[in-house]
Amino acid sequence: MSAEPDAEREVDLARWRRAVVALWWLPVAGLVIGAVVGVLFSFRGGSNYKATALISLGQPVSPGGAVIASFGTNPRAVSQITSSASAQAEVEQKAGMGSGALRGHVSVAQVGTATGSGAARAAPLISLTVTGVSPTKVAKATDTLADLVVGRTTAPYVGTKIATYESVLKTTNNQLTSITKRLAVLDRAVAQSHLSAIDQLVLVSQVDNAEQRQGNLLDQKATTQQQLAFAQEVESAKVITTAKAEKASAHSKPSSLLVGAFIGLIVGAIVAIAGEGRFRTA
Repeated sequence: MSAEPDAEREVDLARWRRAVVALWWLPVAGLVIGAVVGVLFSFRGGSNYKATALISLGQPVSPGGAVIASFGTNPRAVSQITSSASAQAEVEQKAGMGSGALRGHVSVAQVGTATGSGAARAAPLISLTVTGVSPTKVAKATDTLADLVVGRTTAPYVGTKIATYESVLKTTNNQLTSITKRLAVLDRAVAQSHLSAIDQLVLVSQVDNAEQRQGNLLDQKATTQQQLAFAQEVESAKVITTAKAEKASAHSKPSSLLVGAFIGLIVGAIVAIAGEGRFRTA
């Protein structure tokens, strides 16, 4: 009983093979026509636009100089932030998009993944891409989303450090201004000829002390400026390149061609099998 179905299947397969070989031009014609239709389909539906922004997550360090590994420096954090419904809703509103317009249209990729001993000290670079039908809104959404990523990763921690350095720098500058004025007064007093030698000696000593204090403050100012520059340019997350919308095909031509050719080949083979008897009778 079980041998009969197997034999029938073998006969059917042999018949189908003979039909395809005999009417070989039908599958070939279907492949060519399918490929042409697939390419034409790739032009259907207009064009989409995409915009990409490059983000550096920064490299924050502790007060002791050690690199800090945290949520803010994890590239996966960017994916979590950009795919969250709350973040996308906020960006859609600011970019003038409809609700849900960004769903499925945001992609994140890490650029230039470091390996080896330098991986731990490499600042992650993130490519953030948004696609859509309006170039202006797509670019706006990309930049807004990039700014949101910066604001939710390393920027808050480093921002506190920057504010501290700026406060120290302001205080140092005020002290330098005060000492400069004091030195001018002392220099005029020393220049007066009617002062006694002891008074002149006291004034000269005060001038020396003021100049020494001025030198220390200048050193402190230089160090603070270097720390501030490092925090702003290296430690903090920031947008490296802003977004610019570019035209992108709504459908991929190579994939459309392959899918169309495959479907055409299958349809041609089915037609050949189904029409074998008719062509033979004719």
